[in-house]
Amino acid sequence: MILATDLDGTFLGGDTTIRQQLYSLIEENKDIRLVFVTGRGIRSVLNLLEDKFIPKPEYMICDVGATVTHFSTLAAVEPVQSLIAGRWPGDAVRESMKEVKGLLHQEAQQQFRCSYYYDQHTDIENARAMAATWQCDLLLSAGKYLDVLPPGVNKGFTLVELLKVMAYPHEKVLVAGDSMNDLALFEAGFKGVVVGGAEEELVTRTANMPHVLQAGNIGAGGILEAMAYFSEFKSFLPKG
Repeated sequence: MILATDLDGTFLGGDTTIRQQLYSLIEENKDIRLVFVTGRGIRSVLNLLEDKFIPKPEYMICDVGATVTHFSTLAAVEPVQSLIAGRWPGDAVRESMKEVKGLLHQEAQQQFRCSYYYDQHTDIENARAMAATWQCDLLLSAGKYLDVLPPGVNKGFTLVELLKVMAYPHEKVLVAGDSMNDLALFEAGFKGVVVGGAEEELVTRTANMPHVLQAGNIGAGGILEAMAYFSEFKSFLPKG
């Protein structure tokens, strides 16, 4: 199976004991392939992985889907990365977004996206209009993050394209998330889990999706709950 999981609030969520159960399961079973699907940039993920407690992924989909990297080589996954790059209008997008009142630019490397913090004073409608001028998508999540992305690019899109490269069947993939930037993973049709404590809008938007479990347990516990819930993944859990 492939576990394609968000990090903050999901794979990194829950108490240490539960996280250890999930991480040990992954480390001990080479048939569980790990893909991180996160809003973090690559450097942030690599810094995180200096912690020996956290399992290493096979692939990293970062920047809310705008970059995809093979972990062991740190090489971009082609032709997916070139496909994404070809949709990005360039630095002119970032320059134009400076006109939007109330946006605070995130201090992180951003090659094929623009990322900001927003609040109740931010002119969201102007931000949407500015993104649309460049035919880009605007994504809000967690009540404070605003991302401008290449058209059609999101976590779900990039995971689907990565699976084409891997020649891996969708029915053997479990996705996990907790915020609105994870919605595209569930909309792509993968079996998935919205972990406990998730953003309320994500819970609402996925409530009627039969392939999505609304977990009671938070973070890593929700992922383990989903593995027990979906028959395709039960065999990867310890017996008894």
